[in-house]
Amino acid sequence: MNDKTIIDVFVDGAKKGWNMGVNNIIPNVLMAYVCIHILQITGLLTMLGNLFTPVMAIFGLPGQSVMVLFSAMMSMGGAVGVAHGLYTNGILTGTHITILIPAIYLLGSKIQYFGRLLGTVGIPAKYYPGLLAISVLNAAVAMLLMRFIA
Repeated sequence: MNDKTIIDVFVDGAKKGWNMGVNNIIPNVLMAYVCIHILQITGLLTMLGNLFTPVMAIFGLPGQSVMVLFSAMMSMGGAVGVAHGLYTNGILTGTHITILIPAIYLLGSKIQYFGRLLGTVGIPAKYYPGLLAISVLNAAVAMLLMRFIA
């Protein structure tokens, strides 16, 4: 029999949530801010923006927004951090972020999940590109829809 009160259960949950935020979410977001600033200082963000402008224009986004999508495949928290960094620097607008949000969640943390989930259960690596392609296609469709809705 469990002798915990509702207060004990709440406090335990709050501690777990705090630890998750401090140990998992904050480092990813901080890393994203640092990466964006490094890319800006070195001029690589402008170069990448120019390179990806034709593709991202299809979705009504600036070329630099591709960094949000790349980050999303590594970490959803990191992608949100990148989006916020680009927003605070005036590169993205609220409408751009509205278009990107579904893609962040559809692409979210794929690289981590491939190793943690698919590798653990023994899914052969030859299927990974197809699974990633499905995620990218879903994200592209979502961004196209959001472009016309937002």
